[in-house]
Amino acid sequence: MGLFDLTGKVAVVTGGGSGLGQGIAIGLAEAGADIVSISYSSSDETIQAVESLGRKASAIKADLSDETVLESVFNEALGFFGKVDILVNNAGIIRRVAAADHPAQDWHDVISLNLNSVFFLCQLAGRHMIERGSGKIINIASMLTYQGGINVPGYTASKHAVAGITKALANEWASKGIQINAIAPGYMATDNTSAIRADENRSRDILARIPASRWGTPADLKGPAVFLASDASDYMNGHVVCVDGGWMAR
Repeated sequence: MGLFDLTGKVAVVTGGGSGLGQGIAIGLAEAGADIVSISYSSSDETIQAVESLGRKASAIKADLSDETVLESVFNEALGFFGKVDILVNNAGIIRRVAAADHPAQDWHDVISLNLNSVFFLCQLAGRHMIERGSGKIINIASMLTYQGGINVPGYTASKHAVAGITKALANEWASKGIQINAIAPGYMATDNTSAIRADENRSRDILARIPASRWGTPADLKGPAVFLASDASDYMNGHVVCVDGGWMAR
């Protein structure tokens, strides 16, 4: 089990204040990592949960869609514990408007957070990890990395691109001791899916296609995140791992 031990590691999790990011942060802390949560809203609940496990935790409140703050935010995260061993790019938003009427601002907002911040934070963390000769980066993709979705063109484009970035950086950084992979969550019970879960017909159709017959939860990402953050995945690079209750197998 030592392969999965994250004791002494520092993990930076974006969007760590709630939802999937919170679940991942707690899972990494359970495996021994200290946590820096970066979130647009409060991370108090996450910090309390991590500290209750006997791990150290710090929080940064920031709007990661603003590219001008990314370097200072990363440097602040780096300053808490003096290093970053693991970066989880989880922060993201979704805007549901039909493609023909999709506002330009909605498109730009989604791309700024879901794609631009992912690349630039990967770049900042990558430089640090290259200097140290090791590191793990986990990007959060989606089922819409593989499919088109409905009324979410910006989100779909961003999640397809997250897979591309993950593979491109893996090609460049695998030889430098860095593993970069992605997790594609299935349909999860989070704020991002509240609208479709509230639609009785849409929710029924989604559940009918999931072999596990349930929505996923943030806790379902703990194990995959620990695996990709640990020594157990040292020979994995550029993969997108589906955690979807069997959705993609259907």
